[in-house]
Amino acid sequence: MQYNGLALATGLLALIITLIALRILFGGHWFLAWLRGMCGLVFAGFAAVLGLVAYDLLSYATIPAEQPLATLSFKAQEDAYEVTIVEHDRQRTVTLEGDLWQLDARLFKWKSLAELIGMEPGYRLEKLSGRFLAIEQQQRARHQQVALGHSLYGIDLWRWLRLGQHDLLVFDAQAVRVDFLPIADGAQYSVALTPTGLLAQPINPTAERALRNWQ
Repeated sequence: MQYNGLALATGLLALIITLIALRILFGGHWFLAWLRGMCGLVFAGFAAVLGLVAYDLLSYATIPAEQPLATLSFKAQEDAYEVTIVEHDRQRTVTLEGDLWQLDARLFKWKSLAELIGMEPGYRLEKLSGRFLAIEQQQRARHQQVALGHSLYGIDLWRWLRLGQHDLLVFDAQAVRVDFLPIADGAQYSVALTPTGLLAQPINPTAERALRNWQ
């Protein structure tokens, strides 16, 4: 709910700026028309960017307390695996090829005043990757990577904060990963956030057996 609220607040700000832009552009008598028009277009562009930031924030969720971020279930198909990913009340199914799987996620953490007032960290699953142990199979694979999150038109707040090191004194954008683990027909894993990063654990005998055989 926190990230829905942030998205709503950002969206309202975008709406207010849009109204200001319209007032500037269509405000009756145009004194210094070119200057007014340019100012209006700048405000309109800024409002559009804020609207896309609001949409981007909707793709993040608060990290659940004492619960896994997600569970992954693998089911063998002809040449690939059907992977069911469950996050809270959301479920989706993707296709992945490989002998091993890897999961990348993003974290939004807070610091300074934002942390003091109780802002809760959030996350977004980023991508699921597969890898074959045999080089020949890896080269032929068509479903080696599945995007689990995306941002419209390149407006990506997390990437801008992380790659540009723009923490704005309140954000701490982090990348976390579950490193490669074995895939098996019927295997199920849970993925949780720990102080050291993401931790995947087998939650049925098939996954436990696959993990033992791989190690």
